[in-house]
Amino acid sequence: MNKYELALVVSAKIEDDARVATVEQVKEMITRFGGTVTNVDEWGKKRLAYEIQKMREGFYYFIQFESESTTPGEIEQRVRIMESVIRYLCIRQDA
Repeated sequence: MNKYELALVVSAKIEDDARVATVEQVKEMITRFGGTVTNVDEWGKKRLAYEIQKMREGFYYFIQFESESTTPGEIEQRVRIMESVIRYLCIRQDA
């Protein structure tokens, strides 16, 4: 099992319930593909470094999880098409 961290920037224009549902949906994806979520770090609303889709702010989430090497690719494939996620990045953490 490898350790990974998924950084999500969720749109600030959606409702709080929809934002929480988006994060829960990503966590469910991780477990569906054989991973285990170890930590979810919510940074809250932050100003973006540059404007993305005419938005200047977004909600930042960092999800740490353990999984096999194929899981991050599956998750990225599905997060890419989620409308509420404006940016994402999944990296492997060194042991």
